[in-house]
Amino acid sequence: MGDSVAIEASARRRRAARRSASLMPEDGECAAACGSPVAANISRVNGRTKRDRSLETTSKTERKRRTCDPSERLSCHKTQDSLLSSASGYNKYRGILNWCVVMLVLSNARLFLENLLKHGILVDPIQVVSLFLNDPYRWPAACLVIVANVFVLVALYTERQLSKGSFSERLGFLVHAINMGVLITFPAAVVLLLPSVTPVGGASALSIYTILFLKLYSYKDVNLWCRELSSIKVKKLSRSLSCPSQQHWSGGDCKVSYPGNLTIRDMYYFVFAPTLCYELNFPRSPSVRVGFLLRRLCEMLFFTQVLVALAQQWMVPIIRSSMKPLEDMDLSRMTERLLRLAVPNHLLWLMFFYWFFHSSMNFTAELLRFGDRQFYNDWWNSETVTYFWQNWNIPVHKWCLRHFYKPLLRRGFSKKVSQSAVFFLSAFFHEYLVSVPLRMFRLWAFMGMMAQIPLAWFVGRFLRGNYGNAAVWISIIIGQPFAVLMYVHDYYVLHHRQEVDGL
Repeated sequence: MGDSVAIEASARRRRAARRSASLMPEDGECAAACGSPVAANISRVNGRTKRDRSLETTSKTERKRRTCDPSERLSCHKTQDSLLSSASGYNKYRGILNWCVVMLVLSNARLFLENLLKHGILVDPIQVVSLFLNDPYRWPAACLVIVANVFVLVALYTERQLSKGSFSERLGFLVHAINMGVLITFPAAVVLLLPSVTPVGGASALSIYTILFLKLYSYKDVNLWCRELSSIKVKKLSRSLSCPSQQHWSGGDCKVSYPGNLTIRDMYYFVFAPTLCYELNFPRSPSVRVGFLLRRLCEMLFFTQVLVALAQQWMVPIIRSSMKPLEDMDLSRMTERLLRLAVPNHLLWLMFFYWFFHSSMNFTAELLRFGDRQFYNDWWNSETVTYFWQNWNIPVHKWCLRHFYKPLLRRGFSKKVSQSAVFFLSAFFHEYLVSVPLRMFRLWAFMGMMAQIPLAWFVGRFLRGNYGNAAVWISIIIGQPFAVLMYVHDYYVLHHRQEVDGL
């Protein structure tokens, strides 16, 4: 009897405990009701746990339903886009890029082997050297380069006289104008009148004179700005205006102020520096890195040999085989030769760009401790023609912007007129550097540069993004070999007719 009463009492206590537990809030809820932040967090965690359990239960139920449903169990499709669709968001195309590189290498290897089997080995470094050293006792092109020092000294002397007040501004401008006018016409006259000047030697000499012309023009402008600023008693000016006060660099190099810059050392540093824009105080690197210098030197020597070899082995045979279709005006074969020439010409152009703008200019800059190494920008991403011309040759772009484009704007010309004037100036020098050494004037380079104006308008107006970038690449790849074929054809016809008349 007693045992049964005890068992019944114990059961009642358990039932009472269960009822009280069901009526009491959980720990998190109780703590949240008390306003405790910690308790509120516990409540949120418990809530998330309950939702997770609910989602897990729902997913299990869904999987169970699909398992039970025959149509769901046999389904293998879902709503999705193709990988090559832009809506898919897929962007992993490294394999396709590698395939393009492999195909490019294989196709050019086939062309290289075909060239060797058809023409043999045509590379002859002695032939290239003879283009420069045609007459080792006269060397007219080298003499032209030496004579260029006269124009440098005349510019320096004129600026010294202007700084002392011995020359008036009008007289100084006249002397500079005559000096630079002779600078640009004298070498052209020598190349045209002396048959001993080879086309390669003439082009090299004229390139040096053109660079010197742009440098001396900048030298004249900057010193004029210094005199103007000195006349209004400006003591401290920015480096870009080239009249800073006397102070010292942290590296120990001393800044100079006008007219302390008018020295032979300062002048010839600017002449050899890899820039066309003059400043009194150029940014300088702390020291010469020998390892960097040797790497650039090795690149220069290597790419020089590769450029010569590819030109002799690949381009010359194609150009020779293109003369007959050009004479017969066979448009289909002319187009085929043009496309054949486009690949080696473009490859040579890319190598020349790296050899000159990266290897050579960095070598010179490192040797002179010249600090500004931005000789080019990302022109390969150009989506407009204007962006390409602004970024593939930064020294020329800076000169045009500083000494030609902005002065035209300050004189009231519109942006379109000023941009067209810049293209006209560039077209003149392109034609100058090609027609004078070849001793013929066909204006192909001039028209090619002026054609960039409507091309820039068309690409900028109607093409965007990748289409614009593709248009820029096509103009580079096709435009240059077309101009090369035109000049080579005219040169060949001109000399061939002279030989026929002589017979």
